[in-house]
Amino acid sequence: MTSILTNAGAISALQTLRTLNSSMMDAQGRVSSGLRVGGADDNAAYWAVATTMRSDSMALDAVSDALGISESIVNTAYAGMSSAIEVMHQVKAKLVAAHEDGVDKEKINTELDQLKDQLRSIASSASFAGQNWLHMTDPTDPMQNGVKSLPASFVRNEAGGVSITSIKFDMTAVFDTDQVFYLVSDGGCDGIITNSGFATMQGFGQDWVLISGANHGGHPEITLTPQTTREELGEMTVVVDLMTERMAKVASMFGALEQRIALSSAFLEHLSDAIGQGIGRLVDADMNEESTRLKALETQQQLGLQTLQIANSNAEGVLKLFQ
Repeated sequence: MTSILTNAGAISALQTLRTLNSSMMDAQGRVSSGLRVGGADDNAAYWAVATTMRSDSMALDAVSDALGISESIVNTAYAGMSSAIEVMHQVKAKLVAAHEDGVDKEKINTELDQLKDQLRSIASSASFAGQNWLHMTDPTDPMQNGVKSLPASFVRNEAGGVSITSIKFDMTAVFDTDQVFYLVSDGGCDGIITNSGFATMQGFGQDWVLISGANHGGHPEITLTPQTTREELGEMTVVVDLMTERMAKVASMFGALEQRIALSSAFLEHLSDAIGQGIGRLVDADMNEESTRLKALETQQQLGLQTLQIANSNAEGVLKLFQ
């Protein structure tokens, strides 16, 4: 039956064309965005996983930035301690020179004063982002005299819980011993060159310190006068040498910590790259496949238009019946 009110062929062709147009819009959206899963309506499961992974990736980037700051803090402390060790070598050389007969101890002491000022300057200047690991201002502050905690990584467990792992570095001082980490402490016994423990542990007659803490001046500083005896010079030299050895040990700890931080930073970079690749596998569009699909849909669209034209032309044939 031929009808001018209901053209079944045109209706069928139009439905097919609508479906093709919708598919073409989807394909064009994937090509323009580069995403196979752009929203939850495309694939709810993949979209949820990708969204969570993107959040974790941003958290890893934040931890990586914090690690960069931590690395700079440790680098600054290491550089300061290394410079201080070089100054201590000069201090010991001055004390050894003072053993010579007829030497002017007061002139050597003037040079020692300059070296002491340099050590103070190094300790106070070795600061980064408000953190100074060489100059302790308050021994009662657990942020200074305690365990340093540096961010290491972001972790999501199987249950979905998240946590931040840390690198621990214990800088708690043991009073009146050589187990100290800061170069200078205003409290005295918490700093290497302000600590009397190096002398008392040797049983010396004087509890020598190289310089006195700002808030603790009860111990004799290593100072040369014409009355300084050889025995006192010997004790001073031993104390300075022990302080230097402790400084070298702490510097090596800083170096090991710096290496640990560098390894953590490298791991975070690899982990972030792996997460990025994982997200890509879930939601990225295959551009080769999408290009081929888009070409095929364009061809089908053209054929659909021709089919619709043919279906519409059938109604024109009815007019010939009335001519």
